[in-house]
Amino acid sequence: MADLAQWLDENLNRLIDAATAELSQDEALKSEVLESVSAFYDGLLRSARLHSPTPLNTILIDWVESRSAPTEEELAGLGAVMVTLKQVTWQQISLLCSPHEATEFLFSSDQLFTEALLYLFQLETDSLLAHTRNQLQAARLHVERLDKSKSNFIAVAAHELRTPLTLIEGYANMVRTTGVAARSDEIALLLDGVDSGVKRLREIISDMIDVSLIDLNLLELYFQPVWLHQLLTAVERMMGPRLAQRNLEFVIEWDSVPKQPTYGDQERLLQVLHKVVVNAIKYTPDGGRVAIAGRALPGFVDVMVADTGIGISAADLPHIFDTFSGLGDIALHSSGKTKFKGGGPGLGLSIAKGILEAHGGTIWAESDGYDEQMCPGSVFHIMIPMRTASPDDTIVAVYDSTAREDM
Repeated sequence: MADLAQWLDENLNRLIDAATAELSQDEALKSEVLESVSAFYDGLLRSARLHSPTPLNTILIDWVESRSAPTEEELAGLGAVMVTLKQVTWQQISLLCSPHEATEFLFSSDQLFTEALLYLFQLETDSLLAHTRNQLQAARLHVERLDKSKSNFIAVAAHELRTPLTLIEGYANMVRTTGVAARSDEIALLLDGVDSGVKRLREIISDMIDVSLIDLNLLELYFQPVWLHQLLTAVERMMGPRLAQRNLEFVIEWDSVPKQPTYGDQERLLQVLHKVVVNAIKYTPDGGRVAIAGRALPGFVDVMVADTGIGISAADLPHIFDTFSGLGDIALHSSGKTKFKGGGPGLGLSIAKGILEAHGGTIWAESDGYDEQMCPGSVFHIMIPMRTASPDDTIVAVYDSTAREDM
């Protein structure tokens, strides 16, 4: 029986020269290719002698590790080299061996080459996956740094804006106290405009600060008994002038809202309801309707804010709670906080989501699509946990102590 290992040993130099000539057309790279080809055939010879792929696999590991980071285009690069080496080997076997020996050598070498090729593909795939994971990790860290920089910028910008805003507000009040405004209706009107702008800017700054606190997980909640009826009454009172200005019907289904209290941050939950209702007003045409109803669920109350507005497209629905998601095309927005399609920084729903998640709740929306003529409307589901006790033991102790003193 013909011995492939002996034949490889006898013709090793011939195989190396033929393979090197086939693989290298550049004289400058020939020595490097010769070294790699020599190592390969040495491993092939030892694998044939031992009837084991291990010596050849060791060479393939060195190939893959010494190569630069692979790409999808380069994935088959070393595989193509392996195919060329196989072709050269088979050519030499066909030239130097009798038909009977050639048949045996071709069969034996094919087994070695097939196993080596499969192992090489596995090595290259693992290398590509490892490289991809490293790139994804680097990208994730980069995104985290960008997010942190964004949050820091928002926090610093909001803080720095407070100082000039306070100065503007202070000087406007000084003008009022001097009596100049009382002597001129025009000056009084201008000061009213300054006051309105200062108030709006202060709200935007507060929202920017809230966004940065939420992004940095620094939002503090002060849990106490909260009655949803009281929150909705406050929202109804706050929204009254805006609803009247837009000729919008505002309905609260009081019987559907739980009368028992829950524990939460009253000011923050009021902020959530206010922002969601403002959003409903903004995207509901004049003469439309905004309605609030409750639905009891295990451990939660689903406060639903439904409107007869222009709706939300399926493409935009997953992103409406993203920070700055409301910017869109600024040129298409009208000015004013609650005017129809009025512009804004797009922070309200993002803040509402952050506050609710800090409470252990969530918020989501549904809509049949966007249509400014048919107005399919939207429904926002505000999921508020219904707690019988505060998660903050200190707050519970304070309220228990207060209750005992009142008895």
